[in-house]
Amino acid sequence: MQLDPFSVVMIAWLIKTTLQFSTPLVLTALGGMFSERSGIVNIGLEGMMLIGAFGAVAGTYYTSNPWIGLVFAVVSGGTLAAIHAIITVKLKGDHIVSGTGVILFAAGFTTLMLEVIWGTRGYSEEVARVPQVVIPGISEIPFVGDIFGSLSPIVYMMFFTVIISWLVMYKTPFGLRLRAAGEDPSALDSAGVNVETIRIVGVIISGCLAGLGGAYLSIGYGARFGELMTSGRGFIALAALIFGGWSPIGSLLAGTFFGFLDAFQAYISLTIPSLLPYNNFIQMIPYILVVIALAGIGRSRPPKAIAVPYEKEKRA
Repeated sequence: MQLDPFSVVMIAWLIKTTLQFSTPLVLTALGGMFSERSGIVNIGLEGMMLIGAFGAVAGTYYTSNPWIGLVFAVVSGGTLAAIHAIITVKLKGDHIVSGTGVILFAAGFTTLMLEVIWGTRGYSEEVARVPQVVIPGISEIPFVGDIFGSLSPIVYMMFFTVIISWLVMYKTPFGLRLRAAGEDPSALDSAGVNVETIRIVGVIISGCLAGLGGAYLSIGYGARFGELMTSGRGFIALAALIFGGWSPIGSLLAGTFFGFLDAFQAYISLTIPSLLPYNNFIQMIPYILVVIALAGIGRSRPPKAIAVPYEKEKRA
């Protein structure tokens, strides 16, 4: 069966859109993996994404350089994560309450700063986007060029981050210690490793990656910050993390799956105009399927010591 040219173009568009929609989810899910594999629940990923999206635009606005904007995003997300780490690791605070506080703070702070910096509500001024990566040979190949010919470099960073995360998690001493902090922190402490330090670093990494995911929304895919623009993507990333079994490859596959669901509803809206009156319902499809997918996970086992405060053992 041979597809007509329009169908080929639309399939290429669907694949490219899936990559674009998956990128912030996968980056944020990978960040959540570092936090939760160390034993710290991080439902605050939504807030870290949001403040990263804002930091990217603010940094770009003041420096006129979107690459510096990315640095602002990573630092913003990491700073908010550090606060979450101090509350949960040092002060032994409740992980869910702290994560909720992170989300509320990010929502309020970014809304306030929109008015302080730009004097507007809702959206910031447009800023420079991170330049698209155009691969000369690839961009001219039919179908393949439609997908990979012009993409944000953050999309490629996402794939690179998956590889690095896998190597760090499973092939380095730090990764072994991080996993031990979430599985058996007393054994890690007995080996002379500071459990609290490992957990704090894991949480900060999660915020940095979530901030990068937020930056993709504001200066990678778009060119401005919008109030509450993450729209629940941090929670979907958390679902992808759980669905993917708290692993780098699993997070990639699950994040791509949820990104595809989002892209598919957009594809339906474009290709079947008769369904436009039902667009609000169609936009619900990815979230409904997220719930269904999570309900079918079965016995996805989290780290044994997750959300369990660790008290350093006293040695004689």
